Amino acid sequence: MEQELLDTSKIRKLLFLGPNGSYSDFAKDKFIEHFDINCVSTNLKSISAVIKAIKDENSDDIVAVIPIENSIEGIVRETLDNLSSLKKEGIKIIAETTMNVEHALIGFGKKNDIKVIRSHTQALAQCKQYMLSNFADSLIEEATLSTSAAIKSLSEKDKSIAAIGSVQCAKMYGVPVIEEQINDEENNKTRFILLGKYLAPVTGNDKTSITFSTENKAGALSKILAILDSYKINMSYIDSRPSKKELGEYVFYIDFEGHMKDEKVQKAFAEIKQFVKMFYIIGSYTSV
Repeated sequence: MEQELLDTSKIRKLLFLGPNGSYSDFAKDKFIEHFDINCVSTNLKSISAVIKAIKDENSDDIVAVIPIENSIEGIVRETLDNLSSLKKEGIKIIAETTMNVEHALIGFGKKNDIKVIRSHTQALAQCKQYMLSNFADSLIEEATLSTSAAIKSLSEKDKSIAAIGSVQCAKMYGVPVIEEQINDEENNKTRFILLGKYLAPVTGNDKTSITFSTENKAGALSKILAILDSYKINMSYIDSRPSKKELGEYVFYIDFEGHMKDEKVQKAFAEIKQFVKMFYIIGSYTSV
């Protein structure tokens, strides 16, 4: 049976990577505003928890928001590793959005009090040069599940611990901002995806994401790429991850311009399916 076209009036619940004040929370608000969604929002502690919850509930009135790529640090591995597991439930990417990431140093102490800085691993990496230039080599970096979790964990009783996160989140939890705009790179953006059991409509400005695995043979991937090239399908991203089933076996992820309903894309898929062990269209969608 063909998947139902996106109908945001049916959405009653939205899951996102929390806690409140995370960049996923702000991306969630952007999706809600764009699609005029009337729903309850629930935050979960990890990307894997969000994926598990939307799969377990397996309902067309539930959607989820998670980060997938950062302009500085690249793809979010935890997201990529989970996308191929959505096949059984027919959950797809139905939209994407990009958020500016502006990190601040947040805490109850002064800059020279700080001995520990905690945040999400990507945020720590995005402020690495700042920390090297402003703190002693003895500075301890502590990884948390999200930037907002790091800020929420701070206590006025211990001024030696600070966090990296957004000014908005600091205000939300009543924690002072020590210094703003501490990103190593000014142009820091994170891409977020909206997942649900729907097929997004053709807009003429679409991107399609697929995942597949091939036989562990020389030239297996090149056949797939040659098919896409033969239909003049412009690929924008490719990556691979271990299948976790067999040593040397990989699952591939490809993004390209176009919609799964486009004639040339459907013809390409028909050919590709002859050379793969697993194939799933993660979604065709546009940016909002």
